[in-house]
Amino acid sequence: MCEVLGLRERKKLRTRHALIAAALKLFMDKGYEQTTVSEIAAAADVSTRTFFSYFASKEDVIFCNSRDGIERVLRVIAEPRPGDRAIDLLTRAVESGFSAITLDEQLQGEIGPINHLVMTVPSLRARGLLLLFESQRELAEALHQAFPEELSLIEASAVVGAVIGGGKLAAVVSLSNGASAEEMLKAGREATQLVLSALRTASTPPL
Repeated sequence: MCEVLGLRERKKLRTRHALIAAALKLFMDKGYEQTTVSEIAAAADVSTRTFFSYFASKEDVIFCNSRDGIERVLRVIAEPRPGDRAIDLLTRAVESGFSAITLDEQLQGEIGPINHLVMTVPSLRARGLLLLFESQRELAEALHQAFPEELSLIEASAVVGAVIGGGKLAAVVSLSNGASAEEMLKAGREATQLVLSALRTASTPPL
């Protein structure tokens, strides 16, 4: 991706990655609550003001990639292909999300620490659950709008909840059992594929 970015954009991306890496290391070493924004900025060799030009708070560092992932999936859902059924579009959207993570080594390295923090810090767990709910609501509404004659909003909500919920649960369970970030990603991907396959063959009306 960096090959198509200008010098300014590459510099901003490097600074963003440096802030995330510094924050995660401090969170894991010192504890999330004990780490200050000033310490994160200093560890990344930037000013506190620069930190706030990238993130509104240290909590936002943890969830910095969530919005990007949701937007990526929404873009796919907004562009159905001729002959698509809802299940085809949802399958392609989910796969686009997993493929983006697989191709981003930086993001893969952040997955393990971020999920560990979300699972162990109560305030982050609460924010994570809220974001998960909101993202599923957005995806359900988008899927319903793409296929209003095929899926009611309730049906779209059930489908999205099953797919995203199944993948998320499998990933979290694998991580809690000592899986690596790569293994966790694989578990989540396999779980979503399992649910999608079941929906494809057993749904009534057919997706």
